[in-house]
Amino acid sequence: MRKRYVAVGVYCQRKSTYSYSKKSTYLSDLRKLIKRRKMGLKQTIRSLDAFPRTEEHLLQKTQSGALVSIVGLVIMATLFTHELTYYLTTYTVHEMSVDFKRGETLPIHINMTFPSLPCDVASVDAIDLSGKHEVDLDTNIWKLRLNSHGHIIGTEYLSDLVEKQHTTRNHDDKEHHDGSAKKPHKFSFDKDAENMINKVKKALENGEGCRVYGVLDVQRVAGNFHISVHALNIYVAQMIFGGATHVNVSHMIHDLSFGPKYPGLHNPLDDTVRILHDTSGTFKYYVKIVPTEYRYISKEVLPTNQFSVSEYFSPMNEFDRTWPAVYFLYDLSPITVAIKEERRSFLHFITRLSAVLGGTFALTGMLDRWMYRLIKALTTTSARGAFQ
Repeated sequence: MRKRYVAVGVYCQRKSTYSYSKKSTYLSDLRKLIKRRKMGLKQTIRSLDAFPRTEEHLLQKTQSGALVSIVGLVIMATLFTHELTYYLTTYTVHEMSVDFKRGETLPIHINMTFPSLPCDVASVDAIDLSGKHEVDLDTNIWKLRLNSHGHIIGTEYLSDLVEKQHTTRNHDDKEHHDGSAKKPHKFSFDKDAENMINKVKKALENGEGCRVYGVLDVQRVAGNFHISVHALNIYVAQMIFGGATHVNVSHMIHDLSFGPKYPGLHNPLDDTVRILHDTSGTFKYYVKIVPTEYRYISKEVLPTNQFSVSEYFSPMNEFDRTWPAVYFLYDLSPITVAIKEERRSFLHFITRLSAVLGGTFALTGMLDRWMYRLIKALTTTSARGAFQ
């Protein structure tokens, strides 16, 4: 019995040892399998590497490669600066819609020079379709007297003759109602007119001119404004010039606009010069005004106007009853234009930058290989010739 127990005990011990050994082998095989799978995964990931590394001792550096690298770096730096500037600058988008503005005024900025027309006879008149007619406007309009060399010699704010004429007529009517005589006023007006005639004739002899500048605020309807001698009494004008054909309305338009300027705006009449020699006539500028809103990147809105223009000149002859003038006939478009500043997206900048830099890098790499092969071929050929 004791031997049987010993045999059973030995059998159980061997069985447990065998099972433990089998379990250890299984775990070892499992670890090896996991390790193999990990190595296979790493190997698979490494196979996807598009930029394999080369051992340092296998690399060969050449002077041609250094030259191509320097040129490539300069090109890439230049293109990077260009793309960055392009990204930081804004661009404009134009949109059109119906103009709903009503009851507003239209500002007209004038800056003109008349080299042969004295300030005493030059007047700015305006009329619109609403029936409003203003003669010799003086509100926000200045007239600078110029000598024959174009230098400023004085300032005229309005036509004294017209103002005094209106004042005298009103005064005449008041005294007429009071029962007094009109002769003193007629004599006073004649004296003023005579002084005006002498003053203007002297100015014409000295070659005086006039510079007219300022702002006109008119109704937002179609109309015209003109600069002429229409504020003068026709008999006074006849005595000064001796006829309409002797009135010289040569002019230079330094600036003509219908509102504040915005970036990129070009007014077609700026720096326009029209000089008449031994002739006279009437200039007519037909202006089509387009209401415009300029919206900055900061969301600030600038209301203004842009315009197009066509020009017509009518020569004067001695049978005409009209007097020379410079007319600006304007009309407003029912369509308004909205100009918005916008900036390009950052993704657009990254895309362009990657394309430019990547293309430059690939091109320089191809150039380097071509140069290396060419130099190597030339070197091999020369070496063979020397050996032979």
